[in-house]
Amino acid sequence: MSIYTRRNAAVGYLTLRAIQRRIDKKRKRGRSGLKVATYVGLGLVSAGILAGLLAIMLRRRKGDAPESAAFESDGEIVGEYVTAPEPVPAT
Repeated sequence: MSIYTRRNAAVGYLTLRAIQRRIDKKRKRGRSGLKVATYVGLGLVSAGILAGLLAIMLRRRKGDAPESAAFESDGEIVGEYVTAPEPVPAT
């Protein structure tokens, strides 16, 4: 009894052709232009946000931030009056 028969050969051939068609269909079905444009736009927005955050972090690290400018002005007090307690008279 032979394993190789016309029937088995036909079934194997049709199975291989079905698998090949499925692979070709997946390969041809690329992304639509709208999807690609959306992904590129999201990538640009994300890059802009990251660049902004990096700029803010670098500015704060250098001490150029407005919050730290009031505290680092060579010992001068800027913007507010400081009230010191009255000195106690010597008796």
